[in-house]
Amino acid sequence: MTASKRNTQFRDYTIKSGEMQEWLKEWREKLHPIRTKQGFRILGAWVIPELDRFLWIIRWEGKGSFEEADEAYYHSAERKAVQPNPARHLEKEEHFYIEPVFEQGAWTMKNPK
Repeated sequence: MTASKRNTQFRDYTIKSGEMQEWLKEWREKLHPIRTKQGFRILGAWVIPELDRFLWIIRWEGKGSFEEADEAYYHSAERKAVQPNPARHLEKEEHFYIEPVFEQGAWTMKNPK
């Protein structure tokens, strides 16, 4: 995958035990709106309650790279103003760039390269 195509990330967060509901409230009410206002698309978000896991997919389709947009998000006054920082609920986080297996809108698999 070329750097210019690296615009979609799968994010896997392990939430501290007993803090999932507080995390979800803050993510829905504070973080999600800032992300979308800044041009990111949230393609989906899920929880695995028994594992304290929060999984989501985020895409950047604006100018510049995903990395540049993500850095601008974290350095924005609006994001910095979210206090206390919701990241306090995270025990672990992993980010992976992903690409589709199926063509957009199709149900047939892409030919391997």
